[in-house]
Amino acid sequence: MKKLMKVVSLAVVAVMALSMTACGGGSAKYNVGVCQLVQHPALDAATEGFKAALKDKLGDDVYIDEQVASGELTQCTPIVTTFVSNQYDLIMANATAALQAASAATADIPILGTSITDYATALDEDNWTGVTGKNISGTSDLAPLDQQAACLKELFPDAKKVGILYCSSEANSQYQADVIAKELKDLGYETEVFKFNDSNDVAAVTKNACDNSDVIYVPTDNVVADCTEAINNVALPAKTPIFAGESGICSGCGVATLSIDYYDLGYQTGLMAYEILVNGADPATMEIQFAPKVTKMFNETNAKELNVAIPDDYEAIATE
Repeated sequence: MKKLMKVVSLAVVAVMALSMTACGGGSAKYNVGVCQLVQHPALDAATEGFKAALKDKLGDDVYIDEQVASGELTQCTPIVTTFVSNQYDLIMANATAALQAASAATADIPILGTSITDYATALDEDNWTGVTGKNISGTSDLAPLDQQAACLKELFPDAKKVGILYCSSEANSQYQADVIAKELKDLGYETEVFKFNDSNDVAAVTKNACDNSDVIYVPTDNVVADCTEAINNVALPAKTPIFAGESGICSGCGVATLSIDYYDLGYQTGLMAYEILVNGADPATMEIQFAPKVTKMFNETNAKELNVAIPDDYEAIATE
């Protein structure tokens, strides 16, 4: 009987230990949950920047529970629901689907988004003023689309048709497509939109885009980022250059980009988290912040393969 009681007692202790771990590792002063939609270089860098900022500011006083939804939109909900159940002090949502899931899960716990292109679109808000008015703020990865259009014109001045390729499930991609189409038309290009539903039809839609475009533009799109190999396998043999919305996508299938630095963006988000956790800042009144700088970059391999002349002020994307 004593042996049985000892076994039961040890089991209870083990359960309590697991519970403490799930709720933030026990000793940390602040517990933060990170929900990242999918693993790819841009989102990974944003998460790393976020964690670095909090560790720089708080050291061992912060516990960060990092979870990735593996590209499944529906998996964001159980992740953020667990954060809410564990009563974390703050949730960082990396990508639009993660932000939407966090917003639906809690109106009380502070939420910071990152890698969000347009918060008004993501949160379905009208009369956007730059602040959400609720428990949400964060950083935007929106690069200056007028400057991206100007870069495309710089590199491809003789092109006539620009295809705009993105995933139909990405609301922020639709926003970018609408804006860039207007900018490109102002520069004298014809534009046509090519939308794929998911990874299953990306190759077929990319081929259609290549057949009907001189150049393709792809925005910052999480599904595109996850399918760059499939896109490149079609576009490169077709000799159709791609101008990408960010450097991670460009390294996979593009020729050039005007890109933000996602690590810097995540770090900036981490500093916002510090202000909320330590200094009591209210996310409802914190303005959405943008990347501090953009850089002209190019994919050296694809540029050579397609004989695209790259000006001297473009920086080669580092390859592993």
